[in-house]
Amino acid sequence: VQLQESGPGLVKPSQTLSLICTVSGDSITTKYAYWSWIRQPPGKGLEWMGGIAYSAATYYSPSLKSRTSISRDTANNQFTLQLGSVTPEDTAVYYCTRGSYIDRGKYDYWGQGTQVTVSS
Repeated sequence: VQLQESGPGLVKPSQTLSLICTVSGDSITTKYAYWSWIRQPPGKGLEWMGGIAYSAATYYSPSLKSRTSISRDTANNQFTLQLGSVTPEDTAVYYCTRGSYIDRGKYDYWGQGTQVTVSS
């Protein structure tokens, strides 16, 4: 299973950050598969942002829920992240991951991560 993040590396404040995760070796609709976005700001720990289950149900971190949207494109086996109204505090390495819907705290496959910088 491989996951690959793609998207712009630089986003201006107040704009929307959009990232795509392309999955190979598994289907995003595989039963019990759970696909998440996780980020790591510089000098800080990992932060789970949200996820989308095999059923298309979505779940979000309460602290980011108002600004976050996760969706999927089954035809291209991709899932996407949109984070609105970004600020420099959203600067981070963003990862897409695969886990299990039954045990959503664990992730067995990770993308390599993509650096996103929020700056004017």
